[in-house]
Formats: sequence, C-alpha cells, structure tokens
Amino acid sequence: MMLEKLTELLKGLHPEADIENEDGLIDNGILNSFDIVTIIAEVDDMFDVKIPASEIVPENFNSVRALSDLVERISEEF
Repeated sequence: MMLEKLTELLKGLHPEADIENEDGLIDNGILNSFDIVTIIAEVDDMFDVKIPASEIVPENFNSVRALSDLVERISEEF
C-alpha cells in the first residue's frame, strides 16, 4: 500500500520517468530539491511521518523502494 502511494506520488511529479525501475532518481537528475520538499510534505500528509533532516540524503530518495524503506523505518521508530 505504501509503495503504491509513493509510486503514484513520484509519477505525479515526473510522469515521464520509469519510477518503478529507476534507482537513480537523484543521481540521474530526475528529482530536484523542489521535488524533495514536495515529497517530504506529501509523506507527512499521507503517512503522518516527519522525515528528519539527517535522513534527507540522496540514498533515501534514489528509488521508490528506498523512499518506502525510509518511511517504514521512520514510522517504526516513532
């Protein structure tokens, strides 16, 4: 469920990208800093999860799977 919602969020930002298979969303310049701010706000709204500044690193946003893992990890910690 979370993975599907995050996939739809990312597809909404960049419908031209192969979100399901891309593993370099940051590294390949698909996502920019404005996208990250949008994703962080949407994750807070959708899942009531606040992503701490220390977790805002490319590795956590390079793929929809990495983002999903991040959200799951944070939601389990709090």
